[in-house]
Amino acid sequence: MSNKLIFIMLDGLRYDAAVSQMGYMHHLVEYGKAARFKVRSELPSMSRPLYEVLLTGTPAWKNGITTNGTVRLSHEQSLFHLTKQNGLTNATASYYWVSELYNRAPFNPDTDRIQLHTDHPIQNGIFYWEDHYPDSHLFADAAFLLREVKPDFLYVHSMNIDDDGHRFTSDSAQYRNRVIAADVLLASVLPQWMEAGYQIIVTADHGMNSDGMHGGTTSADRDVPLFVCSSLVAPGVYEETVPQLQLAPLACRLLGIAPSEAMQPLTIMPPLSADL
Repeated sequence: MSNKLIFIMLDGLRYDAAVSQMGYMHHLVEYGKAARFKVRSELPSMSRPLYEVLLTGTPAWKNGITTNGTVRLSHEQSLFHLTKQNGLTNATASYYWVSELYNRAPFNPDTDRIQLHTDHPIQNGIFYWEDHYPDSHLFADAAFLLREVKPDFLYVHSMNIDDDGHRFTSDSAQYRNRVIAADVLLASVLPQWMEAGYQIIVTADHGMNSDGMHGGTTSADRDVPLFVCSSLVAPGVYEETVPQLQLAPLACRLLGIAPSEAMQPLTIMPPLSADL
């Protein structure tokens, strides 16, 4: 079994929109190729704090990334740190806040947009800084990284759903259609990525409310999807809500590496074997 993993994060994708609009992902579920979970995000349900949650498995009170304006390097062990320490190759196509958390802060577009073969926790990265940067371009960036550096771990971070949610609210044709567009992009890349031996995670950081915002405690703010394509996770629809802090240790399990000491024990899958 391959331990390679592609972790796709669709910023601002609320759970009910994923259930109603993502036909390809549910095709995989219906045919026993994927599992679907509901995830309850950590608080505050804001972007930069939840990037840190997803990538380090630590809550905001511990990691200190409490607002979108907290611009500094993370003090925690991220999935990028852990893959590098375990001799794996990592890469990301992401919004620039990811670079600011794990490679350099503040971000400089002139020097930091493309970072290849670095000694930083993120070894290979292509970063964008405008929320309307097309998802089609982002997935092309991800395909370049897959082809050129052949990473064991690839993190792909899309912003167009979140951008349209802020501009038009979650209760809009534009938001729903953007979710469909993301699903179509996934349908265009996942077959070959899975054929290449990659396990797949698709999830979101937070949702979006009918005011075109997020940050609160409602299900619209906090409930997001999790799709997993892996032989380690039985396919089907799981009704129990999963804490978002489970996603980083889940990624470690799929990668075949031990989680950091700060991560909570993995409860949605069997524990790590003793030899890890």
